[in-house]
Amino acid sequence: MPSIVISQLGWSAPDGTAVLSGLDFRFTAERLGLVGRNGVGKSTLLALIAGQRAPASGTIRIDGGIATLRQTVQVDPEERIADLFGAREALALLGKAERGEVDMAELEACDWTLPGRIEEALASVGLAADPDTPLLALSGGQRSRAALAGAAFARPDFLLLDEPTNNLDAEGRAALSDLLSRWKAGAIVVSHDRALLEQMEAIAELTSLGIQRYGGNWTAYRERKAVELAAAGQQLEQAERRMTDIARRTQIAAERKQRRDAAGARKGAKGDMPRILIGMRKNRAEGSGGDAARLADRLRREAEEAAQAARSRIEIVESLTVALPSTGLQADRQIVRIDRVSAGYRADAPVLRDFSLRIDGPERIAVTGPNGAGKSTLLKLIAGLIPPLSGTVQLSVDCALLDQSVGLLDPRASIAANFARLHPRATENAVRAALARFRFRADLALQRVGTLSGGQLLRAGLACVLGGDTLPPLLMLDEPTNHLDLDSVAAIEQGLAAFDGALIVISHDAAFLEAVGIGREVSLE
Repeated sequence: MPSIVISQLGWSAPDGTAVLSGLDFRFTAERLGLVGRNGVGKSTLLALIAGQRAPASGTIRIDGGIATLRQTVQVDPEERIADLFGAREALALLGKAERGEVDMAELEACDWTLPGRIEEALASVGLAADPDTPLLALSGGQRSRAALAGAAFARPDFLLLDEPTNNLDAEGRAALSDLLSRWKAGAIVVSHDRALLEQMEAIAELTSLGIQRYGGNWTAYRERKAVELAAAGQQLEQAERRMTDIARRTQIAAERKQRRDAAGARKGAKGDMPRILIGMRKNRAEGSGGDAARLADRLRREAEEAAQAARSRIEIVESLTVALPSTGLQADRQIVRIDRVSAGYRADAPVLRDFSLRIDGPERIAVTGPNGAGKSTLLKLIAGLIPPLSGTVQLSVDCALLDQSVGLLDPRASIAANFARLHPRATENAVRAALARFRFRADLALQRVGTLSGGQLLRAGLACVLGGDTLPPLLMLDEPTNHLDLDSVAAIEQGLAAFDGALIVISHDAAFLEAVGIGREVSLE
């Protein structure tokens, strides 16, 4: 039976920071959701299984074939859809064959069914595109669909999916759900999407303490986890109370002994007690005192071991805090005015046609629509990153845009260097303090952006946009919850809910949109 077995697996980041240590686990032919907070090593574990990284210690034994759906946050400009299928060379060979540029051996190697099978795979996820299409020409959701089709194409024994619902619209999520419901082989799904995790047959939680399997879906896992944490918390509380009680009783016993010893010494000093009796009492007192000390030490040791055992089952996680400064935006201030705009990347095929929009004051707007409808294009248009093909765009205030690829960050520089570049007036202490609020403390702030996981990258982008002492009156966020763990999403929601500026958000997370107080929807169909 196909399986993946990891034994004492360890891996460290290039700076020597241990990410995974001593992991033991067996993956079998089931749909398994791999969950855990950002940066704990979920994507790293998938990369190790896929052979994209080498373990620092331990072993990985794979019985069966695997295929991966990787996170596509930052995209290589040269990548094509064909690369997601591992088919660029094979398709190029077919092209040469059609032009009569191959010899007999090459002709025999041609797979003439390949284009049709790729087209069928793309259609299964609701995407019609040429395999030679650059990934940069696709929306985030279209890239996710193409990557999903590529991963499932070879019908592997194990499908490794890293955040597969990111950027997917309702149709794309339905296609993914349908694919997984029909999937009879193994699937390891890294996700924070609660709806997707409800489809899983088991959940594996990866923490700094190790990896633990829970049978059942997301709801079953949460119920079991709550019981475990409550039990561990109760045991820790009992052990700590016991330690306090032992320390108190030991202190009382020591004080009583001191009083008895002092009374005996005073009586012996008066000379009304025989020397031999004084010596016997002294020996007895020392013996009983030693026994009591040994008993107290044993009880204290047992209580400390019980407390340590309880602590070992409770992961200590540093929380993320988001407190946004006021922008002082007036309610009657015009923010954006778009008049009859057509926009896109080709003049003969605009994504937006004859589009108009006006935003005044601290409005909160959700831009909705299917993948490819032009949602990200609209935000880039407002930010001035692309010009309109026709019509006019007027932006009356400063703005900040966090796009899906976190393009405002230089992947070659550290998080701290990127923050300092975007906030040139910030002191070194201010940079460090701001990044610490987003869980980038000490050397973590010096990580090179290009080495970050998807969740860490988005969190770094949010830190650089939201962490400064001042904020522009307009924030534009394109899928800001992608890759984020649920605790981080809750912190972002709380911070944005208190933001007093204008907000334009693209998100397929209905709960997030409700939490940040969206008041108007702009639908692009």
